[in-house]
Amino acid sequence: MERIEFQLRTPYIDLLQLLKATGLCATGGEAKWAVDEGRVTVNGEAESRRRRKLVVGDEVVMDGQYLVHIEQVSAT
Repeated sequence: MERIEFQLRTPYIDLLQLLKATGLCATGGEAKWAVDEGRVTVNGEAESRRRRKLVVGDEVVMDGQYLVHIEQVSAT
């Protein structure tokens, strides 16, 4: 499974926005379709809410192949 680290700069990000921002989906329509088809899980549970708000620590898996871990932007 390919792991992707996503650095969150805001308090949360919507599921559809995350799928587009990570490049797992090229368009909003593709992201909606992936969620509607049950291809996405959040923290190990199937997720059907397109606008699910994701926060630091959440993990999203798409198609059982890609794991996106949401982490806090490190202060440098």
